[in-house]
Amino acid sequence: MLEYAVKLTSETCTISKEDISSLHEVGFNDEAILDIVQVVAYFNFVNRLACGLGIELEEY
Repeated sequence: MLEYAVKLTSETCTISKEDISSLHEVGFNDEAILDIVQVVAYFNFVNRLACGLGIELEEY
């Protein structure tokens, strides 16, 4: 799953049916794969939005 998430982030257009099949083989169903894609896409969106606006993290 993590390799898929990295590939989805850095090589988005290279995702293939084989990548999806690999997730199925280790037990992820279509709903779980959709969840993975949505979470990865959301975090990529938020990070790009924040970086694009120059937002800096608060110190904790």
